[in-house]
Amino acid sequence: MNLLPEPDSISSIIEILQDKQAEDISIIDLSSESTITDFFVMATGNSDVHMRSVSGYVTDTLDKMGIPYRIEGETSPKWILIDAGDIIINIFSREGRGFYRLESIWASAKTTRLN
Repeated sequence: MNLLPEPDSISSIIEILQDKQAEDISIIDLSSESTITDFFVMATGNSDVHMRSVSGYVTDTLDKMGIPYRIEGETSPKWILIDAGDIIINIFSREGRGFYRLESIWASAKTTRLN
């Protein structure tokens, strides 16, 4: 599954997010906007349990690909962040996504919405 001309790791992450019913999936290309990361992958879970479950599947996928990462907000009901270096995966609750509004902060960056 190669949705975008980005690395295969993004495609694998997107596939897991879609398979696990994450909503409002989008990719923000920060490669020319920021030095902290190249891509933000954003997704919304429908409950805190769903967010943690999706996060677990994403980290399992990163483990299988041999990509190191660190997690912040594992017990947060609003936002779980998985920092995998060049890719940062953000899994939000609906409330958290509206509150943090990362898409508007990075409005000048190319954003691809998948669902």
